[in-house]
Amino acid sequence: MHFDHVGVATDDAAVLADLYGDLFDAPVAHEEVFDGLRVTFLQVGESYFELLEPVSDEGTIANYLDREGPGIHHVALATDDVGAALDTARDHGVELIDEEPREGAWGHDVAFLHPRDTGGVLVEFVQH
Repeated sequence: MHFDHVGVATDDAAVLADLYGDLFDAPVAHEEVFDGLRVTFLQVGESYFELLEPVSDEGTIANYLDREGPGIHHVALATDDVGAALDTARDHGVELIDEEPREGAWGHDVAFLHPRDTGGVLVEFVQH
């Protein structure tokens, strides 16, 4: 397992992508509209910033922005087997948001752990 990306909730992914591109020499690696979000991945070395901009006033990220404002939403760890990573988390008593892997942005399999059991951090497992 290794660090894959940090998800950043934003009201304007294009503006933030331009800023991060200039500040961190982080080119756009992938963009798509997925699950009510404009998602932009910026590559930094072997890892990414995932910019999450809601395309409507409803949905998880729109609600997050209303409640918390822009900023870090989650951290993601890459794994070769999301199902096995979920089993390990389950064995350690960690509450799962996703009981099974599901399709995420960029066609990856993903699953989330509840921040209540991970020190207040929303953790995502991602399998490329």
